[in-house]
Order: sequence, then structure tokens, then C-alpha cells
Amino acid sequence: MRLSLFVSGFFMHYKISKRAASLAPSLTLAIDSKAKQMKADGLDVVGFGAGEPDFDTPQHIKDAAAKALADGFTKYTPSSGIPELRQAIADKFKRENGLTYKPNQIIVSNGGKHSCYNVIIATCEDGDEVIIPAPYWLSYPEMVKLAGATPVILPTSDKTEFKVTPDQLRAAITPRTRLFVLNSPSNPTGSVYTPEEIKALGDVCVEKGVLIMSDEIYEHLLYDGAKHKSVASFSPAHFEHTIIVHGFAKAWSMTGWRLGFLAAPEPIAKAIDAVQSHSTSNPTSFAQKGALAALTGPQDHLPKWLAEYAKRRSYAHAKLNSIPGISCVNSKGAFYLFPNISKLGLKSTEFCARLLEQEKVAAVPGIAFGADDYLRISYATSLANIEKGLSRLENFCKGLAK
Repeated sequence: MRLSLFVSGFFMHYKISKRAASLAPSLTLAIDSKAKQMKADGLDVVGFGAGEPDFDTPQHIKDAAAKALADGFTKYTPSSGIPELRQAIADKFKRENGLTYKPNQIIVSNGGKHSCYNVIIATCEDGDEVIIPAPYWLSYPEMVKLAGATPVILPTSDKTEFKVTPDQLRAAITPRTRLFVLNSPSNPTGSVYTPEEIKALGDVCVEKGVLIMSDEIYEHLLYDGAKHKSVASFSPAHFEHTIIVHGFAKAWSMTGWRLGFLAAPEPIAKAIDAVQSHSTSNPTSFAQKGALAALTGPQDHLPKWLAEYAKRRSYAHAKLNSIPGISCVNSKGAFYLFPNISKLGLKSTEFCARLLEQEKVAAVPGIAFGADDYLRISYATSLANIEKGLSRLENFCKGLAK
């Protein structure tokens, strides 16, 4: 792809790589940015777009980072993170997931998104295929394209709670399949695979020799007795086939800190370390001290947050299902609902554009996640905002029915 620009009497010709030109911008970030600009312009906008907690980072985490700054901890660190943080992450996996990793199998990155990117870049190349169930987090396919590989999308629907089956997975695997992306709890649907379902999918990957990238960043955000069990925990074979990606953004409200982590078999961790050393180098030094406090300090914030999320989820789920033309399965994890709007006569992009323009409500079109008959609603906002925003959504839908 070539772009031309007339500058000072000369035409400047720029060649944009095919990989960069093939990417779709992040709709979640674009909508969140537009909503924030509308708010800055004085408009009363209700934002359901952002995938980040509305709670503040716990104080002891901020204090640890502030102390690190005051102590002058502002220099380069090892590219994969400070040793004490990598050990604390290994301890977390042992304590919470029954998984034994050495610190050299842990990579601290610049966010959960960066961890996903590192995994795909380090394990996939031209000609490879990566299986991604849809609805998917919108960056997975774009990362696969950047690696030169091909995303293979497995569609699901609300009829199956947005879960892919082992038979679907097995049928999609070819000799070129390199990686299967598993995200539970899910962004954007909030669906959670049971331990039995997780094992069955893992069994297929072990049988076929396919690596699993298990995105577990919403691990701690569960409702209605849902259980999280990592696919890596079922057997040594499952462990060797799995790369876990994770981060501090969701359970500790550290989205802007840009800190993620992953755990992988040693050869893959070594390759990812090399990739990161030549791309971003180390994560921010003093932020890592905050992350260490997040893992080793008090965790009493989380039950309070979960209770509030559950209250919001319950209200939003009931309200959405009371709106004629909308149906919505309940989420079991994360902080999203994924209502079906197929009966309302608009595809998701036009629906969300008109909703924002007419009712000042920002939601993310389902097309961004590979599911055009849906939209994503984040309930990581106050109950008052949810009540106001869904009332406006109801008014908008009534207008469509006229």
C-alpha cells in the first residue's frame, strides 16, 4: 500500500506494509475515545464501552509505586521483569492454580495485550493457522495477522452460551494449526467454561499437538458459583501445551499501569524474552513494585468489587431482557453482557452509531468481536449510570419499533 503526500512542492511517497495496512483499528478504544470527547464537550454521555474497572487502584499498590519513585527505582530492569515480581507471579500460580513454574518461565510485559502479542509473535509465522472462537476479544485476529499467520474463526452464539465444542475444535484443526486461543472468563461475552469443558478442549489440543494460549486475565471475576480452572492444570501434557496470559488490569484496576504477565514452557518463555528484549525492553520499573504489592499485599478489595459488579450485572441483565427486541444470556464472569439485537433490524455498527448520536449512550458493536447481531455492554460503571444508560437504550429501541 502506498500513500502520497504533497509537501513543499514535492510528492512524498510512503509505502505501508501489507501487515500494517490490513489491520482494523480498535473499535473499543475508538468508541471510548469518542465518548470521552463528547463528555469533554459538555454532553451527558453514558459510556458502556471501556473494558476497565471504575474502581481506583487499591491504595497500598499506589503507595508501593510512589515509594519506588521516591527511592529512585527508575532505571532499566531485566527485560522480563524484576526477579522478585517473577517469583511472586510463580507463587501466585502455585497457590491459586496448583501450577509449578520457575521464575524463568514467567515474563512480565507491558500489559495483558502485550503478553498476547508476544505469545503469537514468538510461536506463529507465515503459513500457520490460529483457531479463535467468536465472539473474540477484537485484538486476537489482528495480532495473528501481524505474525503473518491466518486467523481461523469458529462462530458460536448465545444458544450455546458462546462456547465452542470439542467437536468444532477438532474439525477446524489442520496440519497448519499452530495455536488455539482460549479465553475464559470471556471478553466480550462474560461466558465461563466449566472445568470439564476446559479439559475437553485441552484434550483435543494435546491429541493434535496444538499449543493453547489461555487468556485468564478475568480469572478472579466470577459469579453464581462459577469456577475457574486453568487448562494447564489437568496433566503434564496439558501443562506443556499451554501458555497462560494474564495481567494486573482487571482484578486490581491497574489498566493504565500497563503491566501483564505470562507463564510458558521454558523454550517458549526464552523466545518471548528475546522478542521483548528487542521490542519494548523492560516494563516500567516503579510500576513493577506496585504489581509486587498487588500480589503480596491485602486482597480485601476484591470481594467488595465483586459484590458491586454482581449487583450491576443482575440489574442490567434483567433490564436488557425486558426491552422488546433484545435478548441477553447472563454472564458468569468478567464485567460484560452481550445482548442480541438481531430482531431490531440494524446491524451492530449502525445500531451503536445511532445510539450514541441520538441517546448519548456508547456501546461497542458486536462486529468488532466477530458477531454482528450483538453489542457489548460493560457494567464496569456505576449502577446509576447503568440505570440511566439502559433507560435511554430502551427509548432508542422503542423508536426503532415505530
